[in-house]
Amino acid sequence: MSKFKIIECPRDAMQSIKMFIPTEKKIKYIQSLIEVEFDTLDMGSFVSQKAIPQLRDTADVLNSLDLSISKTKLLVIVANIRGAESAAKFNNISYVGYPFSISENFQMRNTNKTIVESFDTLININEITKSVDKQLVVYLSMCFGNPYGEVWNLNLIDKWVSKLVYAGIKIISLSDTIGSATPELINKLYTFMSLKYPDIEFGLHLHTTPSLWRDKVEASVKSGCKRLDGAIQGFGGCPMASDDLVGNMPTEKIISFCNENKINSFIKPFNFEVSYNYAKDIFKNYR
Repeated sequence: MSKFKIIECPRDAMQSIKMFIPTEKKIKYIQSLIEVEFDTLDMGSFVSQKAIPQLRDTADVLNSLDLSISKTKLLVIVANIRGAESAAKFNNISYVGYPFSISENFQMRNTNKTIVESFDTLININEITKSVDKQLVVYLSMCFGNPYGEVWNLNLIDKWVSKLVYAGIKIISLSDTIGSATPELINKLYTFMSLKYPDIEFGLHLHTTPSLWRDKVEASVKSGCKRLDGAIQGFGGCPMASDDLVGNMPTEKIISFCNENKINSFIKPFNFEVSYNYAKDIFKNYR
């Protein structure tokens, strides 16, 4: 049985917080997460400081982390070639994430590019990451609904997944941008994609309200998903969601589900408790 991977996303949790979290606090928090033994940490980004000022210290954080005591791998998000070139300079980064949307409207809002322009950028970024022995993770947004009234269906998603596969992308995270995924839709989409493209590692980046997390995690696991994104206490998420209670999938709930169902997540419980308490401190004082 292949490993069940939990991708912890402090980057997603922190990026929309307006009050700047001191760099030393970020370092302490992310170092604690490394010691939990998550498969991967989505820990920062190389994007415009004007767009996301909270993460302008990603390079400083990266330079201060110790990965020697853990098997956890680091992921950063980029939105353009300049960001990919910055990420390429860091040996301790394993994955570079790129947000690619099947919605023209959302792609323009997110990266100021059309879908076609964004796909061309993605191809160039993939070449950059491969040249320095890193792997590109494509976050395919709007996979579970479109709030703009644009065309949205399984065929459209499959069209772009097939292009990504043909371009050599090996990891695709199907992303629920606005919290509209239902268990039925999760099962339908994930099952379809994983059966049609068996050589691709598909992940799920889901948003949820507090009451619906279990149904979504259960549908994900039953569909065969072994790569789930989360953020401690569900912090972060998409600001476009119509329900204020919609946030990231709470990592502690994913871990709880794994424990209940005897799924080995390789998490160190005591170390997770330490990180959980750090998270409460950070998000209580800097929101």
